[in-house]
Amino acid sequence: MAKVKRPKPVKLILGMISAEESLFTQVEERITQRWGKIDFRSPILPFQDTDYYEKEMGANLKRKFLSFESLIDPGQIIQVKLFTNRLEQEFLYPHLSHRRLNLDPGYISLSKLVLATAKDFEHRIYLGRGIYAEITLKYKRGRGFQPGEVTFPDYRRTEYLDIFNHLRQIYHQQLGKEEKNEDLH
Repeated sequence: MAKVKRPKPVKLILGMISAEESLFTQVEERITQRWGKIDFRSPILPFQDTDYYEKEMGANLKRKFLSFESLIDPGQIIQVKLFTNRLEQEFLYPHLSHRRLNLDPGYISLSKLVLATAKDFEHRIYLGRGIYAEITLKYKRGRGFQPGEVTFPDYRRTEYLDIFNHLRQIYHQQLGKEEKNEDLH
């Protein structure tokens, strides 16, 4: 029988999509108040692999990724997603119910990239409080993060995979520091 133990902490990430680049900075200001210092900001990237959000948010959408210095318990992703859902509501178009931005929180562990969502689907697992999770990318030694059958088209892009592999390296270094600190206690 396997012994129940606490999971290793994970690296919190956030993907943002909007036609208004200025919203990225506003979200950063709000989210750092709650989840702490940002240790990585991607360049602003074109979001062009799907038109899923265009009707709601307009054309010429952009994508930006962030990661956070403090590691979190993977179970905290529920609270992170509930918080980002509230942020999306705060940034609605005035007098409309349309979002101006989409926020996709998730985390990176040594073996996978997980995204949180409020939408159920066959490959998603219910976590609680209306939030589901999916393994979006799996890490393969010598090959880096690899997309799966249901991976979103943009998450398959080489430039995105390069970002996530870089974030995994940062995370791996952070884990090493945490384990050394634990050895001192």
